[in-house]
Amino acid sequence: MGSDPIERSWRVPPEERLNVFALVVYIPGPLGKFLDDLRRELVPSYNPHAHVSLLPPRPLAVDWRVASGEARALTDRWAPFDVELTGIESFPVTDVIYIGVGAGAAELRRMHEALNAGALKFQDPFPYHPHITLAQELPEDLVAPTGELARRRWREYQGPRGFRVEHAVFVQNTLNDCWIDLAEYSLAGRPAKS
Repeated sequence: MGSDPIERSWRVPPEERLNVFALVVYIPGPLGKFLDDLRRELVPSYNPHAHVSLLPPRPLAVDWRVASGEARALTDRWAPFDVELTGIESFPVTDVIYIGVGAGAAELRRMHEALNAGALKFQDPFPYHPHITLAQELPEDLVAPTGELARRRWREYQGPRGFRVEHAVFVQNTLNDCWIDLAEYSLAGRPAKS
C-alpha cells in the first residue's frame, strides 16, 4: 500500500475515496526503508509503504469512524510485541511475492482474529497469513525472475530483520489506488505477566 500522511488525507475529496479500508502496521526504520526500496526495484511503478496488514482490504457497512473506534478500543488493550521476518516466498494461487513472518506471526493472527469482528468483520477470500507484499499482479513470465531478485536482495541485506509492533494505522483506498492514513492507534496494553 502506498500511503499519504494523515494530515494530507483530508485533501482527498470524498468522491475519490473508495469503500475499501484496511488496518496495517507500517515497518519502521532501516528495515522499512529497505523494503520500500526493494519493492520500488521490483515494481518500479509502485509507491510503497512497507507494512503488514492486520486486516486486509475490506468494505465497511458503517461510517469509517465507527469501525475506527472499534479498532482503537482493541489496540488500546493490546501490548506491543516483536516481529521477525523470514525469507522470500510466493503464494501459489496469486503469485504474490512476499517476505514471511516468523516470530510474532501467532500474535498477528490473534490480533487479526480479534479485530475481524463487529463493524470490521469481513470474510477474506484467503485465510489470513501475516506477510509483507513485495510484488503482485506480475505478468507470468516475470514472477520467477522477480522472486529470484527479491531473494538475492534479501540475502544481501545486512540490517535488522525484525521490528516492534507499537502502532496500527487505519487506511482507505482511493480511485488512484493510493492508500491514505485515516487514524493511528498505539498498542497501549501491558504485556501479560509470566
